[in-house]
Amino acid sequence: MTYNSTLFDPTQTTLAIDPALQSHCWQQSRRFATPCSQWNAYLNQVCLETVLSWLREDHFPAAHPTFGRATASRWELVNGSALTVGECRWVLLPTETIDLEETRIPQEWVDIPAWVADDYLPVQINVDEGWVRLAGFVTHRQVKAVGRLDLGDRTYSIENTDLIADLNVLWVARELAPTEVTRADVRAIPPLSIPQAEALIQRLASPHLLTPRLELPFELWAGLMQHDGWRQQVVDRRQGLPAQRSVLQWLQASGENLAQVFGWRQMTFQPTTVGARSDVAGNESVGLTKELAIAGQPYELCILPIDRAEGRTWRFELRPLTPGGRIPGGFVLRLLSEDLQPFAGNEDRATTATDVLFVEVAIAPNEGIVWEIVPSPADYTQEILRF
Repeated sequence: MTYNSTLFDPTQTTLAIDPALQSHCWQQSRRFATPCSQWNAYLNQVCLETVLSWLREDHFPAAHPTFGRATASRWELVNGSALTVGECRWVLLPTETIDLEETRIPQEWVDIPAWVADDYLPVQINVDEGWVRLAGFVTHRQVKAVGRLDLGDRTYSIENTDLIADLNVLWVARELAPTEVTRADVRAIPPLSIPQAEALIQRLASPHLLTPRLELPFELWAGLMQHDGWRQQVVDRRQGLPAQRSVLQWLQASGENLAQVFGWRQMTFQPTTVGARSDVAGNESVGLTKELAIAGQPYELCILPIDRAEGRTWRFELRPLTPGGRIPGGFVLRLLSEDLQPFAGNEDRATTATDVLFVEVAIAPNEGIVWEIVPSPADYTQEILRF
């Protein structure tokens, strides 16, 4: 898959782009809101898929996008893609600049704690000639030490001379010094309140704002970006998508199951779990279920209405899908408010192996709930479930 050319520095890795991949990525990019974000998404997906294929084939079979299905939503707003490579996180930064004198890294990838990577790799890309070139790498610690933050476009600028061009150095460094400190400390981003977030999402909804990331002070913008659910709402609004239906609307919908768009499906349950309320046990209940992979094993997260007359009390259950399987000690099922705050009785913790974890909660109409599980499921991203 490596692309051979005497025009390039032999220490740098150059890869051929599959023409079929280009066509696929072009079609995928059409859903983005503006010509600028469409082109950004196109370049990022071509770059990501090409580099990922090479990594899996030649170096790290388990390499994968760090943020799973949420990877693409960032392309509406910011350049770059995060990859998990072994125990490290990379950020690929595609650029069409051929004479690369400096690398510009969006501030989001450097100063939002949940986005920070170990290594940043500028990737030169020429879709007309069909190649990408990994121009080198620089660690987060180096970016914070020698990078220059341009407040005009909110990027860190790294001189080409500060990059290490040969990726073999990266392989060797991570193998010989796996505990090397590659990340600098970054300050926590102050959380936003729900009214703040709603107002900012409304402000950024119009696709006529071509650079929404520059419309707000960085701390406010970063507060939205670090919350997966709110970031997705910004993206959905800019792309003209309808507002997400509530869980109750999903359950009442006939015909096409709209919840499937978000990874959920309807299912009829016969709850028999110890601790279930008497008005549920023994009665069939229509709820939602989502399959998860946690520590390499299959589980399902279920949402069941308990007080069907009022529709205000809900039960969240985590169960193993493996026949005879149990949930190991140390697992936690936790619910948070929309702004990621805990509340009384919001979690169930397995102190020893158990058959089920569950949390029952009264939820007001239109209230948002975010679920999380420890250890985190594969490709987990925060989602706001509206009730």
